[in-house]
Amino acid sequence: MSKREMLLNILEQRTLFPLFQPIMDLQQGHLIGYEGLVRGPGDSELHLPQALFRTAERANLLVRLESLCIEIVTTEFVRNALSGKLFVNISPFSLLAGALTDDLLKKLLDKRNGLCDRLVFEITESSPKMNSASVVAGLNTLREYGFKIALDDLGEGFSSLRLWSDVRPEYVKLDKHFVAGIHKDPLKLQFVRSIKQIAEKSHATIIAEGIEYRAELLVLREMGIRMGQGYFIGYPLKQPETAISTAARSCLDGSLVSANPWAKVVLQRGRRAGLLLSEVPTVTLQTTSETALQILLANPEQTVLPVLDGQVPVGLLSRTMVDKFSHGYIRDLYSRKPCIVFMDSNPLIVDVDMSIVELSQLVLMQGQKRFADGFILVRDKLYAGVGSNFALMQEITRQQIQEARYANPLTMLPGNVPISEQIDLLLENAQSFWVCYVDLDSFKPFNDVFGYRRGDDLIKLTADVLVSHVDSDIDFVGHIGGDDFFVLFQSQDWEARCRTILAAFDQAISDFAREENLGAGPYFAEDRRGNRMEYGFPTLSIGIVPVRKSQFHEVHEIAAAAAEVKKEAKKISGSSLYVDQRGAHAMLPSSALVAA
Repeated sequence: MSKREMLLNILEQRTLFPLFQPIMDLQQGHLIGYEGLVRGPGDSELHLPQALFRTAERANLLVRLESLCIEIVTTEFVRNALSGKLFVNISPFSLLAGALTDDLLKKLLDKRNGLCDRLVFEITESSPKMNSASVVAGLNTLREYGFKIALDDLGEGFSSLRLWSDVRPEYVKLDKHFVAGIHKDPLKLQFVRSIKQIAEKSHATIIAEGIEYRAELLVLREMGIRMGQGYFIGYPLKQPETAISTAARSCLDGSLVSANPWAKVVLQRGRRAGLLLSEVPTVTLQTTSETALQILLANPEQTVLPVLDGQVPVGLLSRTMVDKFSHGYIRDLYSRKPCIVFMDSNPLIVDVDMSIVELSQLVLMQGQKRFADGFILVRDKLYAGVGSNFALMQEITRQQIQEARYANPLTMLPGNVPISEQIDLLLENAQSFWVCYVDLDSFKPFNDVFGYRRGDDLIKLTADVLVSHVDSDIDFVGHIGGDDFFVLFQSQDWEARCRTILAAFDQAISDFAREENLGAGPYFAEDRRGNRMEYGFPTLSIGIVPVRKSQFHEVHEIAAAAAEVKKEAKKISGSSLYVDQRGAHAMLPSSALVAA
């Protein structure tokens, strides 16, 4: 049996199976609804949606298939009495070709179903050959019926941004490509941040698709992304859960803060585009081409000439105009005509308050051909000046150099500034956490006797041990400098992790000494007073300050307390753990107070 015949059997026998995937409010932690999905028969080659819809397209049965999908999904949604909104997919082609038949529309609009004000149509990527105006008109008709519109898979196809501009959907679903690994990809962070700003100005709500890991959810939530869906929140099921997953709930119940320092550099930093502003001569819509040419010739350093309608920028003239006018017949033909003949009527226009990071992403989206034109800056939508992309790249480079200073050059762990910022975030979030001051014992004599290379290797070994035994999503490891480290635990099993760190370090230093042929016994070195002393290989001391809600108010208070408990830990022989007891009895098990 051919795939077309398989599909016809599915359509005639209505053997499509609906699934519902939860959509979560990332800020409040509750479900706002479900996306309705379909699968073919389990034993069929058309079980998965990719094969099902690809076959429908090739067999010219897409409209019929999508119509049946909508009918089955909405019917099952009502039958299961699921709460919240229902998101259903429809392609522009099927919308315009009549997938929403009169009977189906009548059913969807029936007040007894209670669907109309809860139904959101997700518009999938448009075909390049489709008439954009017709698609917009079709979606506006859906909105007139009372349905809401969502733009699906933003960033996946060529026309999604244009469709967003024309339709102004209530929801925009961010493609999973930009969500996957967002906590460790600064470029994705910048992209999503730019999209969020556009969404705010267009009064749209972003739904991040494909959230599969806790770190992704934490970063998206901190960015202010309102909604999300993905396997970490809930799987597509025939009878879905009516609450978010336990894993997702734990992120919210614990008020956890993301521990990714570089994400915070992208999210919290960035100077404003107004810093790049240059004042240049301008022209109007009525300015002749000859006059505009003379202005460009008189200002050889000026690469563009803004065209204004009153105080509103409407276009740019570039220096290519000079080259064009070098041909005598062009000059004779156009010199007295308005300069708008040569104008780029779709220049990049940005507000002076846009961040440099967001601006750089928009410039990349413009493409290489328009790089030399730069951008127009506006203030409250009125012309303010122009900016060059060369100056933008200089500023981006400066920021990257500045950000590099935040990392310790030996271990590449975040240094003092990001450590302080992370503590500030945890304090602002009223989060209970545990501050660990980690220090190597007898490091100086080891460094003096065995050399700075081995000393550096030992510091990197310590960093590796710490990083390997924390929860990288929520526990923050920083390198203050030298042989001093900070760990900020949100993990509730912090004590067990610390004890594991001590054991792992002792094993690692033993292996290191053997591999480097340093011997097994004690060695002699001068102490700080010049006395010859006997030393063993370095051990690790961890001083811990539990931080309860409202217990501390400033970073320096925590740093001072951590320095004190670190001193106490160093008084204990061998690798040791010392926990500050002041005001912390309610939080700590008695066994955690001192461990040697």
